[in-house]
Amino acid sequence: MPLQPFILIALALIGLGDTLYLSYYQYLNLIPTCALGGCEQVLTSVYSKFFGVPLSYVGLVYYSYLLCLSLLLAWEPQSRALRTGVVLYTGIGFVLSMLFIFYIQLTLIGALCLFCAVSAAVSTFAFATILWLLNSRRTADAV
Repeated sequence: MPLQPFILIALALIGLGDTLYLSYYQYLNLIPTCALGGCEQVLTSVYSKFFGVPLSYVGLVYYSYLLCLSLLLAWEPQSRALRTGVVLYTGIGFVLSMLFIFYIQLTLIGALCLFCAVSAAVSTFAFATILWLLNSRRTADAV
């Protein structure tokens, strides 16, 4: 039984906790305290919403769906279609996280939100974990 789906489950739970915290504050129309000091700039910028929906809500949906996919992958790790879906899903999450952190936050806004950075790190580790699973599958198939 491969370890990677369980790592994905843990990462999805971390991402859920992070985005749930931000979503709670967003719902109350408050800004959480931030160790980096850039959260207020980022979370009140025009880039913090997508068609009027706070990105923390989008992240909440993303990590909820990732948790479901990870649970399915833990249940059926042999499914090629499921592995491909998780690669595409985490790949899109990784690319969008990097775009949001490096282009929008650091370039356009000029500030970095700690909670957004945690989410980007979780997305990066999730993508790396599923690539690790695929690589270990190829190695196992070659033997």
